[in-house]
Amino acid sequence: MADGSRVLSIEAIVARFGAVAIALGAGLEGETAVVTGGILAHQGLVAWPAALVAAAIGSFLADQIFFTIGRRARDGRWVGKLRRRRVYARVMTMMEKHPVGFIFAFRFLYGLRTISPVAIGTSDVPTRLFVAVNAVSAACWASLFIGIGYLFGEAFQELAARWRPSLPHILMAAALVMIAAAIGWGLRTLWQRHKEPGDTA
Repeated sequence: MADGSRVLSIEAIVARFGAVAIALGAGLEGETAVVTGGILAHQGLVAWPAALVAAAIGSFLADQIFFTIGRRARDGRWVGKLRRRRVYARVMTMMEKHPVGFIFAFRFLYGLRTISPVAIGTSDVPTRLFVAVNAVSAACWASLFIGIGYLFGEAFQELAARWRPSLPHILMAAALVMIAAAIGWGLRTLWQRHKEPGDTA
C-alpha cells in the first residue's frame, strides 16, 4: 500500500510540474527535453496538449529573451563577443537574404539556435515581425518534437511491456537522457569556442 501511494505521489508530481519542466527544458536545452516530454505524454504522465503548449511557450520565450538582449544590449560585451564570431556573419547573411524564412527556420538548424535570435535582434528586423514568425515557428517546432517523442513512446511502451519498469525507473531514465543532453550541449559549446579563435579575439 505504501509503494502504491508512493507511485501515485510521483505521478501527481509529474502531472503537476511536468509541463513546467518541459517548458524550461524547451527553452534551456531544446529538442531532447521536448522529445522526452512527448514520451511522458504518451505514458499519460502529462496531457499531450499541455506538453505541446509548454514546449512552444518555452521555446518562444527563450528566443524572445535572446532577441531582446540583441536589440537592447547590442553594444554590450556579451553581444559584442557574439558579433565577432564567424557564425554571426553567416547568420546575418542568411537573415538578410530571407528574413522571414530564416526567422522561422533557425531553431531547426543545428548550432544556430542561440546566436540567431541575438543576431536578428541586432538587425533592423521589426520586433512585431519577429514575435509573429517566432510564435508560428515555436508552435511547429514543438509539434514536431512532441510528436516524435509521442511516437517513440509507443516503441518504449512495447519495451516496457516486456521489462515492466516501475514509474521511478521511467522518470530516472528520462532524467538521465536530459542530463546526457546537457553534458553534450556543454561539450559542444566548449568545442565551438576552441574551434573559433574569433570568439576570444
